[in-house]
Amino acid sequence: MTIQDFDIQVATAQHVDYATMICDEMAESAKARGTGIAQRSPEYVANKMLEGKAVIALHKDGTWAGFCYIETWSHGDFVANSGLIVNPNFRKVGLAKAIKHAIFQLSRKKYPEAKIFGLTTGLAVMKINSEIGYEPVTYSELTQDENFWAGCKSCVNYDILMSKGRKNCMCTAMLFDPAEKLKQDEEKMKRITHKATLLERIENAIKKRIGHIES
Repeated sequence: MTIQDFDIQVATAQHVDYATMICDEMAESAKARGTGIAQRSPEYVANKMLEGKAVIALHKDGTWAGFCYIETWSHGDFVANSGLIVNPNFRKVGLAKAIKHAIFQLSRKKYPEAKIFGLTTGLAVMKINSEIGYEPVTYSELTQDENFWAGCKSCVNYDILMSKGRKNCMCTAMLFDPAEKLKQDEEKMKRITHKATLLERIENAIKKRIGHIES
């Protein structure tokens, strides 16, 4: 079994029947890991599919294999890629990474100027986030939208979060800032251009010196 055995696509109305199974697996996965998760109802997940704000992976036999959805906060200034889950029968083939990349691209397409963030306890997800371009940040750099933090109430670690004044918890906060990424790309291009100009000057100086010697 390889990643080619799966179809990763933007979820639509034709996938709503998978919502209950996806939610059940989210809950079971969190219980097995002994970590918290903001619980979502099948209706909530189905609505994300209807809005075109979710990515689903299906095995070639039609079985659901993975899922992730988009949430927006602070009037669209912040976007979270939430609920990443892979069917236990299809793990270890790179699905989590592929789904993460797909939902990230969908987020960038729908909300090109939004900061994309995530809270996770999973090392594998942290690694994938880093590859995409996320950076570890403090909780203060995330959305301060009360509705977002209210979603943490169903997490087993909610008391820890509140006891620390929402400054940190068991999850690691990571953020992709498109404005900062653009700035970094521009600076990188300047360095490349400067290096190319410097090499050109050295090359011209060498040619000029050779020309003097030959003459």
